[in-house]
Amino acid sequence: MTTATWRPRRARIVPYVLAAVVVLSMIVLAVVMPAPWSLGDRIGLVAIGLVVAGVLHILARSRVTADDEGLTVVNGLLTHEYEWAELLGITMSEGAPWPTLDLADGSTVAIMGIQASDGERANRALAELAALIHERGEAKNH
Repeated sequence: MTTATWRPRRARIVPYVLAAVVVLSMIVLAVVMPAPWSLGDRIGLVAIGLVVAGVLHILARSRVTADDEGLTVVNGLLTHEYEWAELLGITMSEGAPWPTLDLADGSTVAIMGIQASDGERANRALAELAALIHERGEAKNH
C-alpha cells in the first residue's frame, strides 16, 4: 500500500488566506502609524500578526494519513497514531462537521482532516477511509 493522505480543502484555504490578510494588514498598519509609535511598537504589531497566522496554521494543518502500519490523525496540535488492529470503523452523522473514528477500546476520535464542508470530496474521502478500515482494521475480524 502506498501512503494516502486526506486533507480538508476549504478548512485549509480560508485560514491561510486569512493569515496572509492579517500579516499584511499588520505590516501596513505598522508602516502608516503616526510618529508617537516607536519601532518597538511597530515590530509588536507585526509580531501579533505573525502569532495570529501561527494559530491559523495550527487550525489548517489537520489531516489523516494511512500507511502500512496504520492511521495517523492530526487535529490541530494533537497527533494520534493508531495501528490498523485498533480501528473498528468511521462514521459521519448527518450535519456533523467531520467524521468520528471508532476504536477497539470503545473510545472515539474526531477526524478533522475530512470536513463535511468539502461536500462530495469529503464523501469520497470518507468512503476510501472506511474501505481501508474495513479491509485492514479490527472490523475485518467481525
